Amino acid sequence: MDFERNYQIKTLSKQLNIKNFSGLSVNSLTNIKAQAILPKLDQKCTYSSKVLHNKPSNVSNSIHPWFITGFTDAEGCFMISILKSSTYRTGWEVQLSFQIKLHKRDLTLLENIQASLGGIGNISTGKDFCAFRIKSLNQIFSLINFFDQYPLITQKKIDYNLFKQVALIMQQKQHLTPEGLLEIVKLKASLNLGLTDTLKLAFPEIRVETPRPLVTDQKIPHSQWIAGFTSGEGYFQVTFSENRYKGLAFKINQHSRDEQLMRSLIEYWGCGYYYSSEVRGDFKVTRFSLITEIIIPFFKENPILGVKALDFQDWCRVAEKVEAGAHKTSEGMVEIRNIKERMNTGRKFT
Repeated sequence: MDFERNYQIKTLSKQLNIKNFSGLSVNSLTNIKAQAILPKLDQKCTYSSKVLHNKPSNVSNSIHPWFITGFTDAEGCFMISILKSSTYRTGWEVQLSFQIKLHKRDLTLLENIQASLGGIGNISTGKDFCAFRIKSLNQIFSLINFFDQYPLITQKKIDYNLFKQVALIMQQKQHLTPEGLLEIVKLKASLNLGLTDTLKLAFPEIRVETPRPLVTDQKIPHSQWIAGFTSGEGYFQVTFSENRYKGLAFKINQHSRDEQLMRSLIEYWGCGYYYSSEVRGDFKVTRFSLITEIIIPFFKENPILGVKALDFQDWCRVAEKVEAGAHKTSEGMVEIRNIKERMNTGRKFT
């Protein structure tokens, strides 16, 4: 699987002890200093391929729980795997896994997320990626406990609900029976890309005849949710026209089925606009005064995390130069262009 950001889409564990956080008014933009207090779990991790560590190390920051939910809405993936296996009487093995996969330069961010979730799961790395995964069923219920307290709000919540239903079936050992297995196949048919060709052939009686439900309550739950979501899906842009500075833009892209969410951002900030195509919808702020008076102060109080924070910092530098009138001089134009060229996909890492 590629990185999530590159696509344009009940007995609960008591091991997760999370402090409650109050909401934040966008008008006051109060600085959030609360931290999630999450004890480390002593569960063994089952995933072993190229594992860096099962417990976080060198972690400097505890991440706000609503940030984690927002970042998961942007980058997380809930997976149900049904694999042929002669070990099981049904002939099939059911596996659940949760994953956040990023470029390896965001390893520290994944370490901080893992630590803030109490040390569950593990982190692995490849040539150019790092991935945080949770596969142990006990730890998956700790994750369920977390997302029940800090719910997802994008259409990804539907995948989470299906994932949770399968976890409950597995907790009761019903996945080891033909009836339970069939129910899981039905649930998987509505998840992400649906059934594989192998499963379609093996379970021809399964048909997805009803439309996939939509999440309709997409009100912004907390300022830190926006910080997390933007750290995954946001884009800080400096635009030029005919080699001359044109302006700044802040964008968040989503599938058009999350239109209500994009419009909730307009309501939350009191600025920006929404435009959409057949499958994609964008929230955008381009007016310079709104960027400097609302967007920049907001993210200074609710920081972007990961390498995207570097893009935000450079974006703010451009804003400062424009406020000082540097864009009206040839020397200033060169400075702004140099900043632009090192942002986003142009950023180099050693």
